[in-house]
Amino acid sequence: MSTPKNVQPIRSQQQLDDMKWALKRHCLPRDYILFVLGCETGLRVGDLLKIKTEAILRLKNKKEKVLRVKEGKTQKIRDIYIGHCFEEVYEYAAGLDSEWLFPSRKGNRPITPTQAYRQLKKAADFAGVEHVGNHTLRKTFGYWFYKATKDIAMLQEILNHSHPSVTLRYIGITEEETQNVLKHFSVFQDK
Repeated sequence: MSTPKNVQPIRSQQQLDDMKWALKRHCLPRDYILFVLGCETGLRVGDLLKIKTEAILRLKNKKEKVLRVKEGKTQKIRDIYIGHCFEEVYEYAAGLDSEWLFPSRKGNRPITPTQAYRQLKKAADFAGVEHVGNHTLRKTFGYWFYKATKDIAMLQEILNHSHPSVTLRYIGITEEETQNVLKHFSVFQDK
């Protein structure tokens, strides 16, 4: 299945809320939790799909809600703080009868990235959100992290990008900021 070329972050709180509503209403709890966990952590969908239910359940009695993940693309071990969404994720995980946090209905394995895309696209169609793909979750995390902190160096490190310009382009900031600056700039504007 080909994925859209112009995958974007979700840039408005209203669209984030609309996506959550559409996922709850038209998809499975699994798909809603995938969206929430992806947006809160910045993990790639492929890495999210490899999370086992036990990894979440083990965090219940831990003070720090930190999930240890080995990234597939980089093979790096990352400790991911999930405290902001832990209660929702834990409640979902506690009700599962599967080894996998995002189980497929076809055997004992996780859903595929293609299935994750289908569910995100389905919710996006209901919510009226455009340019959604599997990278939307990671890009949304990056976009909101940058908007909150303006710390491009830290975000570059988190996303494991080679250069700050790669990170800014990935989260769509350069284009958006350029447009916003140009709206308020004029050579002939009164100083």
